[in-house]
Amino acid sequence: MVGTTRGAAVWATVVAVPVAVLVGLLMFWRLAPHTDAGAQPTPSVSPAVAVPSTPVRMAAPKLSARTARICLAVTSQLPQSVRDLPARRVTAGPEQNAAYGEPPITVACGVPQPTLCERADGGHPGCVPLDALLLQMNGVCWYGLDGPASDVFTTMDREVAVQVTVPGSYQQTAQWANEFSDAVVRTIKTGSAGGLTTCGQ
Repeated sequence: MVGTTRGAAVWATVVAVPVAVLVGLLMFWRLAPHTDAGAQPTPSVSPAVAVPSTPVRMAAPKLSARTARICLAVTSQLPQSVRDLPARRVTAGPEQNAAYGEPPITVACGVPQPTLCERADGGHPGCVPLDALLLQMNGVCWYGLDGPASDVFTTMDREVAVQVTVPGSYQQTAQWANEFSDAVVRTIKTGSAGGLTTCGQ
């Protein structure tokens, strides 16, 4: 009887040890991180964009008292960074101007209100052509004007106009201008702009 018990104990040990090893290996396999052979490594967080410490040169024309109050409300709602572009100081009018990144994207509040031309072949100086592409983005109607170095986007449907200038080195410049639509909607009432009735895509 003793021999039988001892033999059973030996067999139990022989079976238990491999099972314990197998369980241990299984747990290690389940808990260890796995990387597919063809998988790309997860990109690390990109470092902050380095920008010059010098302020961005911007004009600050004198505004009426009401326009100045509205523009101050706009600039107070602007973010400290736009995507990965940090805010920068401006040379004049921080209550109506803002800038981000390098090359700088600029925001100017209180610029002359754009108006539509009276005729298809023109109208008053500086008017927006009747066939111009107007962009409805996040509740704001923007008039985009392509330039050789920068694209300029100006609100068409607000009591006070806001203008965003985006250097051409940025991809999808209209989407960068759209980053400021929410601040415009929160702070500036809608208004007419020289016959504007619709704002198409």
